[in-house]
Amino acid sequence: MDFVRTPDARFERLLDYPFEPHYVDVAGLQVHYVDEGPADASPILMLHGEPSWSYLYRHMIPVCAAAGHRVIAPDLIGFGKSDKPTAIEDYSYQQHMEWMQRFIDKLDLNNITLVCQDWGSLLGLRLAAENPDRFRAIVIGNGMLPTGDQKTPPAFNLWKNFALYSPWFPIGRIINAGSFRKLGPDELRAYDAPFPSKNHKAGARAFPRLVPVRPNDPASEANRKAWTILERWEKPFLTTFSNGDPITRGGAAYMQKRIPGAKAQPHVTLKGGHFLQEDSPVPFARAINDLLKTMRVTK
Repeated sequence: MDFVRTPDARFERLLDYPFEPHYVDVAGLQVHYVDEGPADASPILMLHGEPSWSYLYRHMIPVCAAAGHRVIAPDLIGFGKSDKPTAIEDYSYQQHMEWMQRFIDKLDLNNITLVCQDWGSLLGLRLAAENPDRFRAIVIGNGMLPTGDQKTPPAFNLWKNFALYSPWFPIGRIINAGSFRKLGPDELRAYDAPFPSKNHKAGARAFPRLVPVRPNDPASEANRKAWTILERWEKPFLTTFSNGDPITRGGAAYMQKRIPGAKAQPHVTLKGGHFLQEDSPVPFARAINDLLKTMRVTK
């Protein structure tokens, strides 16, 4: 498998991203992650989606770390400071699952609070379902675990075709278009930093085509099995969806109804577009902290 590694110089002096880099080898590929807060605290695992990287959580990480939590925010393979296989065919849903499984195994993460959005949800919910003893709570905003049995929103089909076939794939502008607020030039530069050439963008282009949209897609059955676990999930399950995402609209109510651990939780609707971490980062982080504070009290 051929891969590229984004030069470190691309990440120098990024706005609001002062975090020390950490790396772990996963199947011969280098995975970067942020690791902030007390090393002996239970971890909050923040998983980004498409086509972002851990920079997406830059305003949330300090808020959760200041509350005494260890915050781990990896860059998925193909994104951020992590290595990037150069062929779209190198990426599959199952391959991403194996990479993330090895990541949490290598770091030996336990008592995890999962925070996920977009593709972070497709991977994170599967991880939690397949490793229930490692996870203590789930917080999801603007995400889902599709099986291909549901109707796909028209907005997603448009996005999928754009990602696969458009000769122009401007990462920063895509994030900007999916946010309510307008990103500044330094923020746009930060989102573009991991992707200096088309060879660096294969992972970002691949993700939309990997979403199960038909009942017989490669990941459909594994996702159905994950749902059988989630339908018995009694641990805290909090939804923090935004009010302006056309892709995941209705997902919060769907999961609140289907997942037992969502009952009686302080679910919130945050202001924002698809990338609610850009529009409501502090309220999002506080919702996580409040949930974990409540869990400490009830114990």
